[in-house]
Amino acid sequence: MKIGICDTTFARVDMAKYVLDEIKMQVGNIKFIRRTVPGIKDLPVASKKLIEEEGCDLVMALGMPGPEKIDKTCAHEASTGLIYAQLMTNTHIIEVFVHEDEVLDEKDLKELAENRAREHAQNVVKMLFKPGTLEKEAGRGMREGRPDVGPVS
Repeated sequence: MKIGICDTTFARVDMAKYVLDEIKMQVGNIKFIRRTVPGIKDLPVASKKLIEEEGCDLVMALGMPGPEKIDKTCAHEASTGLIYAQLMTNTHIIEVFVHEDEVLDEKDLKELAENRAREHAQNVVKMLFKPGTLEKEAGRGMREGRPDVGPVS
């Protein structure tokens, strides 16, 4: 089993560090291939290359779009590209984006980024190593990086 980690220099938090730590705690010894690219629009091709050229079974694409309108547009384009890459490779690419304007101060930004990265990493472990676990969590209003909102009663 091989997991690809793709992140950016544009991000203000090293989310890959938390992903690697979390998956190693959950699974132990597993092979990772990490590629760092300049920005989020570079994530789709880097993720696709991790799958097709490096043989990754799943890729996590980590990015941190800024607060400006152009950043939102770039995030949308990157997300669309990641979807295309998934469809072209028939392989999951877990998008883990933290928008800088989700929180008001930098301390909260770091905490949100760490929590979201770790919780998505936990989902990756469930997808790859604990089949059926996510089905038990369906419809529960779970959120990565934020408090869960719970199901509608």
